[in-house]
Amino acid sequence: MRQTLRVFCGVLAAVALFAIMVLTLVDVSGRKALATSVPGSLELTELLMVVVIFAGMPLVALAGEHVVFDSFDAFLPPWLQRAQQALVELALAAALAALAWLMWTKGSQMAEYGDVTPQLRLPLGVFVHLMSLMIGLAALAHLLLAWQPVRHHHVGVADEGDDSNDGAGSAAAGTAR
Repeated sequence: MRQTLRVFCGVLAAVALFAIMVLTLVDVSGRKALATSVPGSLELTELLMVVVIFAGMPLVALAGEHVVFDSFDAFLPPWLQRAQQALVELALAAALAALAWLMWTKGSQMAEYGDVTPQLRLPLGVFVHLMSLMIGLAALAHLLLAWQPVRHHHVGVADEGDDSNDGAGSAAAGTAR
């Protein structure tokens, strides 16, 4: 499941980022060489950035790369740290699932109203639905982390392919990761 999420979100983000690069190259080259730019290039760049950012959310969650406040971890026994981390992951999953539902509702409302971008008239509801889907996948990633955490983010958990279980991936107390 993790690998499927990584591949899907990674390919989606990579394709969108590549499209931004190509669009920027063509737009700047057109302005310099032909004195004309790509119509709607700013709108397209903004929408593609939405795809990059929201496709990255599940990737960040799966890698355990969110900012973590761990100042009290040095004072807690490992079993309590693990329980705390699982509860935080479950709370994040619930909050993101609720946000995904709200975003889906808003995307449906925008589609129903016919909301479009100003210049290219692209339907905005589609992009809000995509944002909702990506937030939902981030919620799923946090559910996965609640039961199968990654080592550098969770104390006492070995990374895939790592046989050690010493918790060395945890940062010193009081540092942000």
